[in-house]
Amino acid sequence: MDMKAWELYSAAQVREFEQQAIASGIAGHVLMQRAAAAVFAELDRRWPQARRYAVICGAGNNGGDGYEVARLLLAAGRSVDVWQVGPPAADGDAELARAAWIADGGTTRDWAIDAPAFSDRVTGAVIIDALFGIGLSRAVQEPYRGAIQAINAAHALGSKVLAVDVPSGLDANSGRALGVAVRADVTVTFIAVKSGLYLGDAAEYSGAVVLENLQLPGRLPEGMIRVLAEHDLRRWLPPRKRSAHKGDNGHVLLIGGDHGMSGAILIAARAALRAGAGLVTVATRAAHAPLLTAAQPEVMFHGVETDAELRALLARADVVAVGPGLGQGPWGWIGSGLAWTAQVPVVVDADALNLLVKRPLRRDDWVLTPHPGEAARMLGIETSAVQADRVAAVKALRARYGGVAVLKGAGSLVCGELLQLCPFGNPGMGVGGMGDALTGIIAACIAQGLKPEDAAAAGVTAHARAGDYAAQDGERGLLPSDLIDALRAVLN
Repeated sequence: MDMKAWELYSAAQVREFEQQAIASGIAGHVLMQRAAAAVFAELDRRWPQARRYAVICGAGNNGGDGYEVARLLLAAGRSVDVWQVGPPAADGDAELARAAWIADGGTTRDWAIDAPAFSDRVTGAVIIDALFGIGLSRAVQEPYRGAIQAINAAHALGSKVLAVDVPSGLDANSGRALGVAVRADVTVTFIAVKSGLYLGDAAEYSGAVVLENLQLPGRLPEGMIRVLAEHDLRRWLPPRKRSAHKGDNGHVLLIGGDHGMSGAILIAARAALRAGAGLVTVATRAAHAPLLTAAQPEVMFHGVETDAELRALLARADVVAVGPGLGQGPWGWIGSGLAWTAQVPVVVDADALNLLVKRPLRRDDWVLTPHPGEAARMLGIETSAVQADRVAAVKALRARYGGVAVLKGAGSLVCGELLQLCPFGNPGMGVGGMGDALTGIIAACIAQGLKPEDAAAAGVTAHARAGDYAAQDGERGLLPSDLIDALRAVLN
C-alpha cells in the first residue's frame, strides 16, 4: 500500500458502512461488480502475461465476487476454471453473480467431485481465492479446509495467488489463522483495510495489500488503529536548527549490563547515539565500564555498585532507560527500583519488565516495551493468548501498568492515547539485541523533546525502517549493529 498515514478497521465497521451505502441506493450487486473490476485490474497490473486463471468460490458474497471476476476474465478471452466449494448461494447477490456467469457461457467445477483434478488444472495458473469474506470467526472445516490446503500447495509450487478482500481462513479482525489460511501474494481488500490484514499471523498470509474503496459515498468513521508511516518521522524529528548543540538534544541515562551481559547495554547506548541523543550515559557494573569505554568512547560509562552512585547519575538525566542486560539479581533490583522513582520519563525493557511483574507499579510517563513472552508474564496469561489477540493484550498492558505500551513483534503495536501499528520490519530482525536497540532509540527520541507516546511511535518506526534498510543485503545474518548503522539514513 501507499505508505501515507492510514487506518485499520474492524469487520463490523466495514460491514456497517457498506450497509449504509446499500441503504442509500447502491445495489449490492453493483458493489460486487466494482470489487471484481478492482481485482481484474490488479491481476493485469501484477501479472500482465498471465492467461490462465482458477477462481475458487465459496457460498457467500465473497464467492459472488469471484464469479464476477471470472466473468471479466472470460470476456477478456482468458482461460478460466471456476471451482465451487460447498453449496452455492441459493439467493441474493452471490446467486445473481453465479447466474450471470452461467448465462455468459461459463461452467463451474464442483469441488466435491473434481478436487483431485485441481493440482493439475492450476499448474501455471493464477489462483483467485474467493472462498470466505470478513465474516469467518471459527475454525475452517471441510471441504473448505481441503480447498485452502490445495491452494497453498499450488502456491508452494509456484502458482500466484490473489485473495479477494481477506485471505480465506484469516480472521478479519485479529489476523489469526483459523486453523488454516490461504497464503496470498496480494490481497485486494474493499472499502477499508481490515485490521486482520496486519495483525497476528497476517504477515504470513496477506502478501501485498491493495485497497479499493468501491466509490462509496460519505466518509468512513475513525478507524480502530492508526498505521505509522515513515514520513511521520520528519514531523516528530524535524531538521535541527543550525545553532543546535548537544544540550539541546537531551541526556539519556541507560541502566543495565550485569555480569556477562555488557553487550546488551552497549547496543542500547550505540542506538541512542545514532538516534540523535546529545549525551548518553550508562550505569553498568564497575568491571565493565573500562572495556565498554574502549568499545564506544562517545558514551560515558560509569561503574555503579551502590544506590548513591546511581542517584548522582539520575539527577543529571532527561530520560532513563532500564533493562538491557540488567539481570534479576540484587544489582538489577537496585537499578530498576531507582529508575522507577525517577522524576523524568522512563523506558522499561527486558529484565526490568520481569522485575516489574514481581513488584507491579503504575506510571503515566513511562514506555514499556515487552515482546510477546514478556507481555504474557506481565498479564499472567499464555504467550499464545497474547498472539491470538495482540490488540487486547497491548490495551490490557496499558490498563494495568499505565503509560505507553509497545507490544513488539511482526506488526508492533504502540498503545497510548492512540492505538498505532508499525507495518515495517522483517524476519531478519528476530535476533538477540534488537530489543536493546529499540530501547535506546525510544529513549533518544524522548531526550530530543518528544512526549513518551510520540517517542515510542517514532522509535518503533525508525527501528523497523532501519531494519528494512539493513536487510537489503539479506535478512539472514542481520545484526543489531547493522540496524544501528542504518539509523542515520532513516532519521535524516
